[in-house]
Amino acid sequence: MTPFNAGPARRRLWQLISPTLPVGAYSYSTGLEQAVDAGWIGSEEAVRDWISAQLLRVHARVDLPALLRLLAAWQRQDQQALEYWNDWLRASRETAELRAEDLAQGRALARLLADLGVAAAQPWAGRDDACWATLFALAGSEWDIPRQELLEGYLWSWCENQVAAAVKLVPLGQTQGQRLLMALSETIASAVEQATMVDDAGMGAGLPGVILSSVLHETQYSRMFRS
Repeated sequence: MTPFNAGPARRRLWQLISPTLPVGAYSYSTGLEQAVDAGWIGSEEAVRDWISAQLLRVHARVDLPALLRLLAAWQRQDQQALEYWNDWLRASRETAELRAEDLAQGRALARLLADLGVAAAQPWAGRDDACWATLFALAGSEWDIPRQELLEGYLWSWCENQVAAAVKLVPLGQTQGQRLLMALSETIASAVEQATMVDDAGMGAGLPGVILSSVLHETQYSRMFRS
């Protein structure tokens, strides 16, 4: 039997999580900008705590469990399950900014995948309710990316954007940013492990501070980021 060659799938994952992916991820701070402006965050340690809390209390119980179910739905070609979990994920975004961030990136990824020859993305490219994780899961299914690597890549991409925002906003030095990514990589592993054990009834979570920061960011006087 010919061994499975993970190389092509891994390279597609690198492409999917690259900062050069044209989905506008760099333009969002997910409330971090307001938290810095309000004085809640002003150090490397505070940034690490802010990001880690979201990894363990939101992503591990919302995004990643939904991503797993969306991946399975794409693999089964189960349209009903796709619609259900896409709607569930969209409803889990507590503020207008968080929802807009998710849907804008979802639409962008749908258009990109369609242009790259992923036929199943085409119907989603014209929709205004496509969540980011829904299309991320489609890419994972289409390109045979192993489940564990897909989950870790999803979180790494988000962490990298958050750290890049923190370097600009706090501000932090480039070395501090790299130190943060090294520390957060361990938290990513823990979040992925937790996510694989969450059943349907255990899905759902939120962080009041992040929600409040997102709400206040809508009317922040001067800002660099869209959320």
